[in-house]
Amino acid sequence: VQLVESEGGLSQPGGSLRLSCAASGFTFSSYVMKWYRQAPGKERELVAHITSAGGSTIYTDSVKGRFTISRDNAKNTVYLQMNSLKAEDTAMYYCNVRYAGMQYWGKGTLVTVSS
Repeated sequence: VQLVESEGGLSQPGGSLRLSCAASGFTFSSYVMKWYRQAPGKERELVAHITSAGGSTIYTDSVKGRFTISRDNAKNTVYLQMNSLKAEDTAMYYCNVRYAGMQYWGKGTLVTVSS
């Protein structure tokens, strides 16, 4: 299993960024995919979750209405569109899948929101 996140980046408050995660080594279209983040000095938290066919999504309260998780099963890729970014969104963002009873993680990508 391999999960490779796109490069994050720097955004001003109120700006937008889009992350992607390319998956391989498993049948992507059969698995729930998740985005987590970890801010400096804080525990890793679940940001968003999308079911295998993309029909259902869940978000942590702090990003509801601002972030959108989506997936393209033909491309084995999951996305996280982040709008109206805030300083508190600054974190390492990780793609995740639970496969064969194990958690797999990408290496993470840094998102920095600062003026």
